[in-house]
Amino acid sequence: MGASLINFSYLIASVCFILALQGLSSPKGARRGIIIGIVGMTVAVGATLFHEKIVTYNWIIPGLIVGSIIGAAISRIPMTKMPERIAFSHAFGGLAAAFVGVSEFYTHGIHLDVVARSALGLEVFLGFLTFTGSLMAFGKLQGFITGAPVTWPGQNFTNIGMFFGSLVMLVVFVIDPSITALFYAMCGTGFLLGILAVLPIGGADMPVVISLLNSYAGLAAAATGFALGNNVLIIAGALDGTSGFLLSMMMSKAMNRSFSNVLFGAFGTGDSTGVTNVALPAGASVNQASIEDAVNVLTASQSLIVIPGYGMAVSQAQHAVRDLASALEAKGCTVKYAIHPVAGRMPGHMNVLLAEANVPYDQLFDLDDINDEFSRTDAVLVVGANDVVNPAAKKNPKSPIYGMPVFNVELARSVLVLKRSMNTGFSGIDNELFFAPNTMMVLGDAKKTLLGMVSGVKASE
Repeated sequence: MGASLINFSYLIASVCFILALQGLSSPKGARRGIIIGIVGMTVAVGATLFHEKIVTYNWIIPGLIVGSIIGAAISRIPMTKMPERIAFSHAFGGLAAAFVGVSEFYTHGIHLDVVARSALGLEVFLGFLTFTGSLMAFGKLQGFITGAPVTWPGQNFTNIGMFFGSLVMLVVFVIDPSITALFYAMCGTGFLLGILAVLPIGGADMPVVISLLNSYAGLAAAATGFALGNNVLIIAGALDGTSGFLLSMMMSKAMNRSFSNVLFGAFGTGDSTGVTNVALPAGASVNQASIEDAVNVLTASQSLIVIPGYGMAVSQAQHAVRDLASALEAKGCTVKYAIHPVAGRMPGHMNVLLAEANVPYDQLFDLDDINDEFSRTDAVLVVGANDVVNPAAKKNPKSPIYGMPVFNVELARSVLVLKRSMNTGFSGIDNELFFAPNTMMVLGDAKKTLLGMVSGVKASE
């Protein structure tokens, strides 16, 4: 295959990637976007296999086979584990970019031009940082590493110093490539910084961390493209890096947090054992209810808003939520779903789970589109959500989540909250909503509770 045909194939692949992102911008077009992205990647990989620089397939073919087997195995991971799977994928995407950079430097060394040296330096630094940072995020999500912020004296000074120190090493390396030790020092610094940068970040900020690491992986891929002179890598990496960065900004805005506060604030306990930061009303008590009590409220309601949270993912209750909604709709109740931008542990986590349960797209509403409806709603069902329904974000200036956009759940006539226990959420603060007179707490496993509600609703006259 000639160079012109390969570049034309890369152009087709790049257009496919752009169209894929466009499709992924809405739930209705997401499936189409994924298919177009797959086509684009197939074209890009296929064209690369005919590149003139490839002299043997002895390692490429086994790599394709092993990678395909691993990919097939990963595809069987349940939707509830998507955050962990994505973090794991980012890790190896970053590692691949870093290894390509090390290989290029080992092969060509000081004979590389200024642009190639600059690209390789950024590539290995961001690649190794993405690798270890993503593994740390995976560990925190999976529970191998504590979700609580791990801090130490001078952590911000150390991390910032390592980052700018790497930039200085990159500049010196570009000026004088004979100092090869600087290249490997950048590799080591990126590797270590990925660990030290994610350790102090608490579980509440994992959605932002995941999207930010996605941005780093994209930038590493773009740098790889510059180093190899590969146009499709440059375009795909730029798309990935830019979209990841913009998504991180949107997530930070949704939590009313600045980027610097996310990266250096050590916010979020992650272990549900935080201190109380909300002044609860005097004599406040929890109105603990049974499944039968909840069924009575639901069957008497003409309108219901469901607010899913990470607890729904943990108990894998998305199908039970759908079944309950279907049972209520059969009795004339209007059901809608309120999706918060930072509900769950990755952007769009709740959308993915509800889509798996075949919940209609037109029943999913963003915060801004549904927040005014709570005051006109008979009942709200909160399934494993906590901070996104905490009135302290609107009422308590001393709260760490003050200013974060949250749902106006407390304005509904009745609120049913499904939680495993009364422990706090990722932010580590108590929720005044749980002590409100119109709130009923149904404690226990969300899936079992919902299945009991489904049976109760179907059995009611």
